[in-house]
Amino acid sequence: MRRRDAFRILGGAAVVWSSEVPAQQSPGKVWRVAFLYSGSVISAADREYWEVFRTELRKLGCIEGKNLVLDRRDAEGYNDRIPSLVDELLALRPDLFVAVAPPAVVAAHRATSVIPIVMWGVGEPMALGLVESLAHPGGNVTGTSTMSDESAGKSVEILQEAFPPARRIAVLMSTNPSHPRLLGLVKAAAEVLDLTVIPISAPTPNDLEQAFTDMLEKNCERSSPFIDVPRPTIPSLAAKSKLPALHQQSAFADSGALLCYGASQKQIGRRTAYYVDRILRGARPADLPVEEPVTF
Repeated sequence: MRRRDAFRILGGAAVVWSSEVPAQQSPGKVWRVAFLYSGSVISAADREYWEVFRTELRKLGCIEGKNLVLDRRDAEGYNDRIPSLVDELLALRPDLFVAVAPPAVVAAHRATSVIPIVMWGVGEPMALGLVESLAHPGGNVTGTSTMSDESAGKSVEILQEAFPPARRIAVLMSTNPSHPRLLGLVKAAAEVLDLTVIPISAPTPNDLEQAFTDMLEKNCERSSPFIDVPRPTIPSLAAKSKLPALHQQSAFADSGALLCYGASQKQIGRRTAYYVDRILRGARPADLPVEEPVTF
């Protein structure tokens, strides 16, 4: 395994899950997997991650049209749509629920304590009440973490190192339940660097243009969009406003972002498929440790 693709498994020795062994099932059994994304696969980067996930499932023996049905819904960046999409997917009676990003995972967790939930990239699942611990999730949720808490403060340092030091930095937030915690971490890192942090809210994609206008009106010199679903217009708005920005998600690089620092979403997608495979073969989410990336 290449170093940059490595993950660590909490709570003891690593478990090797071979991609050579197909998922076990009863003859004629067809699994139904619900997939909820807080964003949308309209961008090339998001489509690529979706295809990486589907390809890995096929390698593991979970094949659409043969033994697998994938029901996907996209909230398109509008978090207020998520609860109804969760209800819509649960009405299909899935065997397993994959949720991407904190808004989707939190909503799914609130809606069911019975159906297994595999989370795709949640920065601090313990803080959100999704798992009891990383090593022993203890409930119906497990999956992969992005360690965004650790990278949030580091992103401020990188911005200061990459450009002449600034004094006012804007952080772009949505209604993502992880963002208030990340704001506190960024403020702590900024205080050490004698930086003032200006929170800027953009609850929906329609609010992004005004958000960048607000940054300029508040004399911000840099911007740091918090990790969230990729909103493809953000890099172009940052360029138009001439505000150097560092993103916590590599997907923005394909949309023209200047700098990105975060865990590999492709590798997270592959590992999410492994969790799906393990649970469909009989493993319990409570017993599968949450995986964290070790390189960024």
